[in-house]
Amino acid sequence: MENNPIYVTQPSLAPLEEYVDLLKGVWDRGILTHNGPLVQQLEKEISKKLGMENFIAVSNGTIAIQMAIKALELKGEIITTPFTWVATLSAIQWEGCVPVFCDIEPDTLSIDPLKIEEKITEKTVAIMPVHVFGNPCDVEAIEKIAKKHQLKVIYDAAHAIGSTYKNKSLLEYGDIAATSLHATKLLNTAEGGGCITTSSELNEKLKRIRFFGHNDAKNIVEEGFNGKLTEVHAALGIANLKYYDEVLQDRKDKYFFYKNALEKLPFLQFQTLKLGEPNYSYFPIIFDTEARLLEVESTLNKQKIYPRRYFYPAVNTLNNIVTYEPMPLAEDIAKRILCLPLYWNLKKVEMHLILDLISKKEYNRV
Repeated sequence: MENNPIYVTQPSLAPLEEYVDLLKGVWDRGILTHNGPLVQQLEKEISKKLGMENFIAVSNGTIAIQMAIKALELKGEIITTPFTWVATLSAIQWEGCVPVFCDIEPDTLSIDPLKIEEKITEKTVAIMPVHVFGNPCDVEAIEKIAKKHQLKVIYDAAHAIGSTYKNKSLLEYGDIAATSLHATKLLNTAEGGGCITTSSELNEKLKRIRFFGHNDAKNIVEEGFNGKLTEVHAALGIANLKYYDEVLQDRKDKYFFYKNALEKLPFLQFQTLKLGEPNYSYFPIIFDTEARLLEVESTLNKQKIYPRRYFYPAVNTLNNIVTYEPMPLAEDIAKRILCLPLYWNLKKVEMHLILDLISKKEYNRV
């Protein structure tokens, strides 16, 4: 086996020549941005592949969350999870809203619906759950709470392309879902993201916000910003989309290859997958102690294997950004969770090495 570093992920990429063929058309047309033909093609092809009506391609997943907040005209408190990437928090605050944290279920790692209502105040305007590692939240329970209290729901669905609930794309739940097409995601455009809504009115509004507030007549009719995806990025997405089904199946196969090999280890737990069908795009393992996690991580690093502590630390502990409020379950999980390498080009021999290193006898001590 080559002694190249093994990182937590690598982008799934179409053959270079297929991407270059699409770029030739970009060069011929001389259109690089401003809702070009490849952006429109990508939106249609993703919508068709995922069985959706509306997919709005944007420059990144963080912008997608900000666009959702702006489109729903939210000002106030947004209830969200402390077990997420900082972009969830940043997007809320950049749009002038206040994040209010609600702790998680320690098995699914999702926001706990049973704890949401106690966080609702007269200032609450929305709930922003996260489909953590592509694992569906309890969308029905969350929708019921939102309707009862007349709140909007924005899903941070950065991980969730390919995940489904009741045979429907997970991206079609909530008022708006914001997803990512970043290089690390199941489907990527290098940098990119998307907004998804079943509302035709919101769909048109999001398109205007994406392009400085312009309508079809190029008149500025509302406040917007630059959230456009370029033709160069769209071309990569179109090329990669041809291999989407293979990539999705490959992630699932490798996910269960890991799980079947590790599930008998007494010091490990796994994320509970109980609602819908996730996309298996990450493989998190939860150790019994942080000390054991650090020991295993060090052993892997010595072999040039670099898993990642998603999500560490819990974002409610980022005191330079938010006022700390204890979230014991999220904080505990964040200290003990590690995502193993999982990607298209990861070889079985490399997976065997990772499994052997994790399963070494000295880790089995009590």
